[in-house]
Parts: sequence; C-alpha cells; structure tokens
Amino acid sequence: MLMLDKIKNKVIVSVQAQGNEPLNTPEHLLALSQSVINGGAAALRLCGVDNIKHIKKSVSVPIIGLTKLEPTPINWLDKVYITSTIKDLKELLKTNVEFIAIDGTSRPREDNSTLEGQINLIKEHKKIVIADISTFEEGINASELGADVISTTLSGYTKDTRYKINSGPDFDLLAELTEELSTPVIMEGRIWEPSQVKQSFEIGAHAVVIGTAITRPHLITKRFTGVVPVG
Repeated sequence: MLMLDKIKNKVIVSVQAQGNEPLNTPEHLLALSQSVINGGAAALRLCGVDNIKHIKKSVSVPIIGLTKLEPTPINWLDKVYITSTIKDLKELLKTNVEFIAIDGTSRPREDNSTLEGQINLIKEHKKIVIADISTFEEGINASELGADVISTTLSGYTKDTRYKINSGPDFDLLAELTEELSTPVIMEGRIWEPSQVKQSFEIGAHAVVIGTAITRPHLITKRFTGVVPVG
C-alpha cells in the first residue's frame, strides 16, 4: 500500500489531550500538530472526531484516527476504550482519515461488536486498519483477521499486561511480532528517548509512534520537577 510506504521508517506523533487539560481544544491540538510536523513527524495519531476534522483541514500528512471513551473508565484495564463501537467507527469513517486505529484485544466491546466486524467495515471503506494490541497472541489474531498494521500500543494497558507499565517500551513484543508476521508492526508505548526510537527500527518496526514525550507538557515537566529535592 502506498500509504504504508509514506510512514515506513518514520516517526508518527500522537497529538492528544484529555479532560480539562489546557491543550484539550481543537485549536490547541492543531497548533501542536503543526509544530510536530515542522519537527519531522510523518503522520499524526489523533483522537476525537471534532479534533480530527479541525486538524485535517490544515495539515497534509496522513492521520491515524481513533476515538476514546470519555471520561476514562475506572476499570479501564478491562474495557475496550479505543474506537469501542461501530457507531464510533462510522463517525471516524466520515472524517476520511487514511488510517483508523481500533482495539485489537480480545476484550468485549461496548456494543457487542467484534474485532472482525470492525476490521471488515474499515476495509469496506478502503481505509487502513491499525490494530492496537497488548500481547503476541492478540497481534497474530488481528493479523489473521485482516488488520493491515499491528501496533504495540496497549502493552502495559490491559489487565494481563499491566505489570509492564513501568518497564519501558515493550521491545520483546515488537521482536516477537516482527519475527512472526509479514504484516507491518508499529512500535508505540513509553518511548521517551531517541535511542529507543533507533532500537525500535533496528528490531524491525515499520514506524514508531511517540506521544507523551512530545505532546504532554505537564507530564514532561513532572519528569524534571519530580527529582527536585524536598525542603
């Protein structure tokens, strides 16, 4: 696919904000998006139909579109919160984004739809399916169901993988998937250092997504303020 070639060996930036964060408006997220594109981002990962519509008018790079449950559920480790329903999916399709990201895990969806059904609907509309997974088995399953791209996005963010949350990027999962699959694999999750981007590509990542380390100023700031001596 030509669109997949556009992101091969490139950095994608996830430009998102949540709840009452000051940057959580379409206008602010557009400014962030334009800034990261100026820095070399080859594509954007954006959440929310209104945000996507506003930003897409002003940028030329490919967009990975998704929705999330708002507010984040208390039991989010058990919930499908990325593009969780067919209704969400149909709204995303109207935005005409090039890629659509969906939860590629085996967890039940809000509307009892299925991973296979979501994949088929996206492909019917000639869009590229990115399946966000947390385990090797989920990656294999999503690929077999027809997902065009597998992403390590959810490693550390499900009940079965929560023990990985403080262990950095899941390079082991990336290696397992790239060794087994011909389907492109995107590295996403807990990328903080340029060396980790380099390592991801050396393992075989098709692309690397960076989010918090670039576009969440309050969390970036905490990395520094958190080491200030008390008293």
